[in-house]
Amino acid sequence: MKISIGSDHAGFELKEKIINKYSFFKFNDCGTFSDNSVDYPDFGHKVGNAVSNGEANYGILICGSGIGISI
Repeated sequence: MKISIGSDHAGFELKEKIINKYSFFKFNDCGTFSDNSVDYPDFGHKVGNAVSNGEANYGILICGSGIGISI
């Protein structure tokens, strides 16, 4: 099973914790790769495309509030 995962800067720390804790899954890390300010739609788009193209079975998206990325 392959999981695409992405976050904005506010979700970066949680994304890294998930990847490390569940290392028995194969993750496709779509970014962001630091806690520097970024726009969440860029990473939502990457994860969504990976799932819709069949590159990943599932996607996980994380942002600071959870509201923006869900839109």
